Amino acid sequence: MAAPRIDVDERRARLAVRHRLHPAHRAPDAVDAATSLVCLHGTDPATVYLSAWARVDGFTVADLDRALYDDRALVKHMAMRRTVFVVPRDTLPVVQAGASARVAAAQRRTVVKDVVKAGLHDDGESWLDEVSRHILAALADGREATSSELKAEIPLLDGALEFGAGKSWGGPVTFAPRVLTVLSAEGKVVRASNKGSWRVSRPTWTTTESWLGSAIDPVDEATGVRELVRMWLRTFGPGTETDLKWWLGSTLTAVRAALAELDVMEVDLDGRPGYLLSDDLEQQGEVEPWGALLPGLDPTVMGWFERDWYLGPYKEALFDSNGNAGPTAWWDGRIVGTWWQTDTGAVSLHLLEDIGAESTAVLREEAARLDDWLGGVRVMPRFPTPLAKELATEGRSSGTSSS
Repeated sequence: MAAPRIDVDERRARLAVRHRLHPAHRAPDAVDAATSLVCLHGTDPATVYLSAWARVDGFTVADLDRALYDDRALVKHMAMRRTVFVVPRDTLPVVQAGASARVAAAQRRTVVKDVVKAGLHDDGESWLDEVSRHILAALADGREATSSELKAEIPLLDGALEFGAGKSWGGPVTFAPRVLTVLSAEGKVVRASNKGSWRVSRPTWTTTESWLGSAIDPVDEATGVRELVRMWLRTFGPGTETDLKWWLGSTLTAVRAALAELDVMEVDLDGRPGYLLSDDLEQQGEVEPWGALLPGLDPTVMGWFERDWYLGPYKEALFDSNGNAGPTAWWDGRIVGTWWQTDTGAVSLHLLEDIGAESTAVLREEAARLDDWLGGVRVMPRFPTPLAKELATEGRSSGTSSS
C-alpha cells in the first residue's frame, strides 16, 4: 500500500493553523502560543516578544513579562541545540530529559577540559563540582544574582580561557557564564528576573526549586525524546527524520527509537518519506490567504531542517552563515521577503518577488501594525543576515526605506 501523499499546499495550510499565524486561528495568550509551538525560540530576547505578537491579538510586552516573571507559566531554559527556549512549565520535564540533559553532558565535558587547559585545576571535574556547590549555596533561599555578581563573590570563578589569540574576535572567556550554562542545562538553576529591557538579556539567576517551587520532575531520556517527537509531529508534522534530528539536536538512532514507540504513519512528501501521527491524517484543507511578519529565529522559520517547501530560493539572503534566520515576510505559507527598521525605527517591508497588489497590501498592513506596536523602538537582530546588512547600508546611504 502506497504511503499517503501530503503535498506542499497541505503542509502550508497546517502551518497557518497550528502555528497560530492565520488571523482566524490566533492564540488567546502567550502561554498558549508557546504551547502550540512546543516552545518559543529565546536566543534573541526580542524574538520571544515578536513571536508572541505575531500570534496573539492585542498582545503587550507586559503580558509576556507576567507569564515569565510573575505567573512563571513560561520558563527560559537551555534546551535543544544548546539554545535558550521559552518553555511552558508543564513541558519542562520532557524538555529537560529529552534535550537539556544531553546539552548539559556535552557542556560539562567541555568546561572540565577547559578548566585544565586554563590551569585553574588539574581535576576539572572536581573544580566544576565545587564551584557549582558554591553557586547553589549563594542562590539559596530564593536569592537572585547576575553572573557578574556571582563571579565577584566566588573566588573560584575568577578565571578565564583565552580563545582566538591574535584574532579580531579573540579574547578571554570567563568561566562564570559557562558554569551557569551547565547548571541551567542540568535543570538546577534558571534565568529569573531580567535586569534589561524586553530587547536586552541581562538575566539574574536563582535555583529552580525557589523559582518554580520544586525541582523539575524526573523523566527518563527515552521518554523525554519520545514525547518531544510526539509534540513536534503534532505541531510541525509532517516532517522527516532529518528534520527531527536537527530540531532535537539529537541522533538518528534516538529519533528512530522514538518513532518506533509512537503510533506514526509514513507519508509521501513529494517523493521523500516523512511522518505523521496516525491520528492526524485528516487533511487541514484550504485556508483563506494570509500574511505575517515574523522575527529572526522565529520557531516557525527554525522548525525544520529541510525548508525548501516554505523558504524557496532565499536561504542565502535570509539566513546567516551559521544557519540563523533573520526577519521574514510570509504570504500564504511561504517566505516572500523580509522586514527591517530604518534608523528612525520605522518598519519597512522588502519583498523578494512579485506577489500581486492585493497580497502586497496585506503585508503592508502588517508592517503598519507592527510599526504601531513597536512605536519607534528599534529591534536589532542578534544575527544579521546578508540581506539585512544590505538593506541597512542602502537605508543609511539613501535615507529612504524599501517597500
